[in-house]
Amino acid sequence: MHRQRYSSAVIKNFLARQTTTKKLLATNDAVTKNKTYCDVFINHRGIDTKRTLATLLYDHLSRRKLTPFLDNKNMKPGDKLFNHIDNAIRNCKVGIAVFSPNYCSSYFCLHELALFAESKKKVIPIFCDVKPSQLSVTDNGNVPKKDLRRFQSALEEAKCTVGLTFDSLEGNWLDVVNSASEIVMESLIEMNSH
Repeated sequence: MHRQRYSSAVIKNFLARQTTTKKLLATNDAVTKNKTYCDVFINHRGIDTKRTLATLLYDHLSRRKLTPFLDNKNMKPGDKLFNHIDNAIRNCKVGIAVFSPNYCSSYFCLHELALFAESKKKVIPIFCDVKPSQLSVTDNGNVPKKDLRRFQSALEEAKCTVGLTFDSLEGNWLDVVNSASEIVMESLIEMNSH
């Protein structure tokens, strides 16, 4: 699916620097107290992909020594939902948006996507069991107009971004997880070299 562009030596060097950075952040309570640090934030619709693609991505990225954020893995009872998630998005380096059939019916998914766009974060779209042309924000009357505009703008931007497509009935789960992980690694290495 996706060909690795960096040698294993470059990846190993990058991961060593990441580990050093994470140790420094962990020892500085002032930095970590009010901020949620993560390399990659996984935006997804729980009822569609939490028990499949989102968790597989989280586990795979963790094994690669990255720090992914997935709500049910990084949050605990008592955490303020919007504060914790918004903070994680603002402090992440890259995002993965897993689009699925019920994605656009979730205020939270669209809010997170809009926050990616407003924060100028790189987003890697994965279209899981849905085509980009099938995604649209519907006005059911429950969402403020300003949020509708934010959501529509962010969704249009994501639909015009090259991403991965995946059919959960026909596709190979390992292939899509490996491809997404390689793209995340390449993105992080490129960001780190600038």
